[in-house]
Amino acid sequence: MKKVRVRYAPSPTGLLHIGNARSALFNYLFARHHGGDFIIRIEDTDVARNVEGGEESQLTNLKWLGLDWNESPDKGGNYGPYRQLERLELYTKYANELLEKGLAYKEYREDSDKFAIRFKVPENVTYQFDDMVRGTLKFESKEIEDWIIMKDNGIPTYNFAVVVDDHLMEISHVLRGEEHITNTPKQIMVYNAFGWETPVFGHMTIIVNENKKKLSKRDKNVIQFISEYANLGYLPEAMFNFISLLGFSPKGEEEILTQEEIIALFDDKRLSKAPAMFDKEKLAYVNSRYIKKLEVSKLAELARPYLEKENIVIESQEWLETLVGLLQDRLTYIAEIVSLYKAFFHENFVINEEEKQFLVENNSKELLVSMLNAFEAIEFDAPTIEQTIKQVGKDTGIKGKLLFMPARIATTGEMHGPSLPVSLALLGKERIISRIKETIKQL
Repeated sequence: MKKVRVRYAPSPTGLLHIGNARSALFNYLFARHHGGDFIIRIEDTDVARNVEGGEESQLTNLKWLGLDWNESPDKGGNYGPYRQLERLELYTKYANELLEKGLAYKEYREDSDKFAIRFKVPENVTYQFDDMVRGTLKFESKEIEDWIIMKDNGIPTYNFAVVVDDHLMEISHVLRGEEHITNTPKQIMVYNAFGWETPVFGHMTIIVNENKKKLSKRDKNVIQFISEYANLGYLPEAMFNFISLLGFSPKGEEEILTQEEIIALFDDKRLSKAPAMFDKEKLAYVNSRYIKKLEVSKLAELARPYLEKENIVIESQEWLETLVGLLQDRLTYIAEIVSLYKAFFHENFVINEEEKQFLVENNSKELLVSMLNAFEAIEFDAPTIEQTIKQVGKDTGIKGKLLFMPARIATTGEMHGPSLPVSLALLGKERIISRIKETIKQL
């Protein structure tokens, strides 16, 4: 196989969408697996739709995701320029060549000397290619009308520019979304007209939501832009891992894989022919696995801005690390630290009927009076709290669930939760004493 050279060619028309991120990622994996080049090219000829900062946004979000590239507008390279608007002379040159060969013709605008150039579609030709994902695909030329390759403003159309660029940049494989399948015969015509070698095409299936409907930017049930995941505190390594599984199944059972492992396992023969489902629960699971692996100090550093934004007072670095260590196993994304904090430190202390019933049925009032007296007399740190609860258990002859669950209900209002001594130390002595007194009063 000749050297693999693949490209991701976004339009600078907005944010990096999950579908485009997958196209970029799969091209990146394919290039790195085969020791080839991954190129970023900006298709900016749709001037009306280009947005300021669109190109920068694409590159920034791809970098956040963990991708790097060999050639691009920001890196340069031997095949530039890498923006289509900087390549207009090339498209004009090749369009004129087709005019000279009689393979294209001018179409003048009425009452004007301005003209577009149309490609003359050959008659009775079958265009056939072996798609990396879908196998052999065929199109008949009679189904395609003569199509514009250059508009009358001197800007090329997508299907013409992309062929000129891919040929001149020596692109070996074109891996893209299935919406491009019908573009492929037009592109093959252009390759044939110039006698150029056609790259290998591969068309990935669509991404669907949980209702099996194509993921649409109007679908408000799924977060669709990479920047939004970054802002919510999803980890880039987790997003890289999750997106790599949208239409690709690596060999083996394990799905939590490092970037190096995914590159090593990437195999275009294992690209799915069925639509890839965007499973929000799976993403939450994958991201939570990566959060659990973080050092507490690193997680604290990542969580701090979310808490500060909500004006939550961080008492000390030690306090912050205790908090995130306590909630680490519950986080599915880092911004969630705020809602977990608020649920944990809520001022409206309420014991629900089920919890109250448990305390009544197990005659927990005397136990709680003993605990209140013991707590009032101690330094309020987690090891001392733990020791004190155990001592109260010994003194009252109560142990296990009947000791710890009343203590948790009377202090947090819940039957279950993270480490009780650490929770109580974080909530603070004053709040805990007040809550136990309130619980005793209710009993």
